[in-house]
Amino acid sequence: MSIIYEKALLVDIKQMQKIVFAEVKTGTVLERSEDEMATNIRSYTVVKSNEEIVGFVALHIHTPTLGEVRSLVVLPAFRGKSIGAELVSVVLMEAKSLGLKEVLALTYAKEFFERLGFIEIPKENLPEHKIWADCIKCHHFPVCNEVSLIKVI
Repeated sequence: MSIIYEKALLVDIKQMQKIVFAEVKTGTVLERSEDEMATNIRSYTVVKSNEEIVGFVALHIHTPTLGEVRSLVVLPAFRGKSIGAELVSVVLMEAKSLGLKEVLALTYAKEFFERLGFIEIPKENLPEHKIWADCIKCHHFPVCNEVSLIKVI
C-alpha cells in the first residue's frame, strides 16, 4: 500500500466531499461548498492510497502569524495508521515555511491534538472573525463542545 501526501487539485473536490460527508452529517466537520473548496483549494493537502484519496486537511491562515488546522478527515478504514498525525505534520511544516508562529485547532479530538503538542486555550482567545465566518455555520452553534487548542511552531 503506497501512501502519498500532496496538494489537492480542483478535480479532487468531488471525492473530498464524499469522504467528509459522514463527518459533516454528524457535525464533526463543517460543510464546505464546492465553490468554497475551489476558492481555497491551495490550502488543502490530500493523502492518497493507491491513487485514491483517503483523507485530507486544510491550513487556513487567519493573520500573518496565526493559522488553523481545518477539515481534518481520514476514512475510517485508514484510521489508526498515523495518517491524521502525518496530515497535521504536513500542515505544520507548511505553516512554518510561510512564517506563521502559531497554529490553532478547534476540535472534538482534544487528546489527538494534545499528543501532537497542541495545548488547550480558552475559546475566547480565538480570532473573532473565526466565530462569525465559520462557527456560525455549524449546527451546534452557539452551544459548542469543541475544544480550542494551539501549537507554537
